[in-house]
Amino acid sequence: MAAKSRFTKLDAFTKTVEDARIRTTSGGIVTIVSLVVVFFLAWGEWSDYRRIVVHPELVVDKGRAERMEIHLNITFPRVPCELLTLDVMDVSGEQQHGVHHGVSKTRLRPMSEGGGDIDSKALALHATDEKATHLDPAYCGPCYGATPPPNAQRAGCCNTCEEVKEAYAQAAWAFGRGEGIEQCEREHYAEKLDEQRLEGCRIEGGLRVNKVVGNFHIAPGRSFSNGNMHVHDLKNYWNTPTQHTFTHIIHHLRFGPQLPDSLHKKLGNRDLPWTNHHLNPLDGTSQETDDVNYNYMYFIKIVPTSYLPLGWEKTWAGFREEHHAELGSFGASADGSVETHQYSATSHKRSLAGGDDGADGHQERLHSRGGIPGVFFSYDISPMKVINREEKAKTFLGFLAGLCAIVGGTLTVAAAIDRALFEGSVRLKKMRSKDL
Repeated sequence: MAAKSRFTKLDAFTKTVEDARIRTTSGGIVTIVSLVVVFFLAWGEWSDYRRIVVHPELVVDKGRAERMEIHLNITFPRVPCELLTLDVMDVSGEQQHGVHHGVSKTRLRPMSEGGGDIDSKALALHATDEKATHLDPAYCGPCYGATPPPNAQRAGCCNTCEEVKEAYAQAAWAFGRGEGIEQCEREHYAEKLDEQRLEGCRIEGGLRVNKVVGNFHIAPGRSFSNGNMHVHDLKNYWNTPTQHTFTHIIHHLRFGPQLPDSLHKKLGNRDLPWTNHHLNPLDGTSQETDDVNYNYMYFIKIVPTSYLPLGWEKTWAGFREEHHAELGSFGASADGSVETHQYSATSHKRSLAGGDDGADGHQERLHSRGGIPGVFFSYDISPMKVINREEKAKTFLGFLAGLCAIVGGTLTVAAAIDRALFEGSVRLKKMRSKDL
């Protein structure tokens, strides 16, 4: 038997001769409508194929020896910059007393004068205005019994008031207003402190910390460690005719880089759980008190979060190890991938004198006595990590399968409709012929 005969029996698409075909007006209308429907559905299928979706995943964070950045912008309208100190410490034992890099202090006018900016100063140990350039090059200032700081401008000496303060802090000694200290009297430290008594201060910038449980706080006075205790020299905070309080406004606080605006536009207004990251919970928080000895504590739960754009695999290798990146850019890659953190926060406030919350209707809530006035942020790292991965909504094979389904399904339904219309018209003609 010829090969042609074998395949002829398997033909599932039987044909009719041209003379047996009947063309109708209703059939032409159904054909046009079906073609429009096919084109419309095919365009939707093509748009769906080109659409990029974000799939959130929850995995165990297996990163090791990682660091993260903290970006803050906080205003203290009733405490001058000269009294404020930013300290960072964590459970690994690392402590950063009086952070000097990546953070700036901006002096603010008194609230009675509108609270505008006076000047801004980056925190650096040896600022230009602190160098004793007018002194004899051979001058070696005394440290008044304290050990000279290792980072002094001249080894073994305390040539500026700031270096004397640093030496006192290392010795765990109270410093006060610097009376009787040659360097401070020369620099008019006490006079400058008195001039700033009514001013406020804004602290802003970023710092890099270990990715472990820790805390950072802003408190008055020079900080130092005394044994296992973290201590602040509060003499200048308390011994003053001007009342200082830790009323504050948190303009911005985030951990890691901010998600780019391009991502917000891409996601539009869709209410995805992870997109609330850019609404940092503590942004815009304002606290006010008239109590000099008042303590604010914020307890923060941090969740590591990754955003991986389409095609991130090509440049991801080695990205997480770039800890030498410039401050402010750590966590963001040139390919658009972002390593950042979401967080939730709760707060607690109390007077250092103790007492209860009777004023708020909670007399049963008692507070302990003692502590340091200031604003404290205690953060904990979640062992779980959220990965938001960009992916195409469907593959090319899925697109072809959907396209075939659209064409086949639409033509099948159109054929059924056309058959029903044709059969109906034939029966109507027969009924009319009988009546005649």
